Amino acid sequence: MRRRDREVTDLTEILKIIDACEILRLGLADGAVPYIVPVNFAYTFDGETLCFYIHGAKAGRKYALMQQCGVCAFEMDMSLQMECIPERGDVTMRYKSVMGTASVAFLEGEEKQDAMDNIIMQRHEMTRNFAYNRHALDRTAVAKLTVMEIRAKMNPLSGGADGTGGIP
Repeated sequence: MRRRDREVTDLTEILKIIDACEILRLGLADGAVPYIVPVNFAYTFDGETLCFYIHGAKAGRKYALMQQCGVCAFEMDMSLQMECIPERGDVTMRYKSVMGTASVAFLEGEEKQDAMDNIIMQRHEMTRNFAYNRHALDRTAVAKLTVMEIRAKMNPLSGGADGTGGIP
């Protein structure tokens, strides 16, 4: 990482960034051309292993490439604010981001049902008690992305005592 002053190494802070992000972008290898697709996600962290959980159709380019490759890259970010710094003549974007690589495993049976009910549906308050169509789960792929490498960066707002400008 070129800008070590922007690197986030504290896992608690990285998890806070993940909590604040709504979309995870998957990077998949498709021959000589990368394929990037945004997905909703949920995650677990057991003190040692970080896993993302995503779901989607058991068909299409994303599904095929995840099956074919078995690994992916991922990225998520949040923009905080564009800032002009007149005294230096600079313009900068204040942001937080997380990126890395993960292995891909598709879940089946009880493990798939458990991931949907107790991880994915629990991520947001409005879906926690939602009676979703369980029959659709048969044609839904649920993937567990086990993180192999993770990095985070931020260019926080100036002025906050914690260096974040009061942005969570």
